[in-house]
Amino acid sequence: MALIHQTKEERVADFLREGIISGKFPRGAKLKQAQIAEMIGTSITPVREAIKLLEAEGFIQGSSHRGATVAPFDIDATAEIVDLRVTLECKLALQAMGRLTSTELDALRDLQSQLEAAANADDRESVRTINYRFHEVLYQAADLPQTLQFVRALWARYPFDLINKLDHRIGRASQEHNEMLSAILARDESALLSALRVHIRAGWDEFKENYTE
Repeated sequence: MALIHQTKEERVADFLREGIISGKFPRGAKLKQAQIAEMIGTSITPVREAIKLLEAEGFIQGSSHRGATVAPFDIDATAEIVDLRVTLECKLALQAMGRLTSTELDALRDLQSQLEAAANADDRESVRTINYRFHEVLYQAADLPQTLQFVRALWARYPFDLINKLDHRIGRASQEHNEMLSAILARDESALLSALRVHIRAGWDEFKENYTE
């Protein structure tokens, strides 16, 4: 959820990225360009370009001729992905802390309130959506577009949808976000890095304990 001006292509890409992470577009689902254009209220052209962008990031597989589908995740690669997420997302968060505007801080506070309400209502899809928006607002403030692009490529291969099906995981994720926000508001770099590392690793560690082929 960007607070900066977006092109039509970027707006559609953000809509699709968020929809995939939230589970609105499940893994393996076919994406119909006309349907997406109607959902977001735009023409086919920005949808086509956004799909190409998300294919490059790894969220989507297939071509315009064969039809695009939401990409699966590779369980065998996830441990490495988690390590890379920790490294790159900590870099983004640290850079963002000193650059966050009052508008962005208000957005993070509002998203945290939404996250807590969704977690209390056991609304898993909304929790995934809000989680994505929170991290997007924070990381975009870093103004490190290449690093953010790599992070999005890692998100494309991460099993957010399966992790958030774990019992009580969304409640724990809400608490982890609260600790990150508290650190951000206190301008406490070490506390933010610690909270973010815990947040990224906790979901994966819980998933490993429960995962069966």
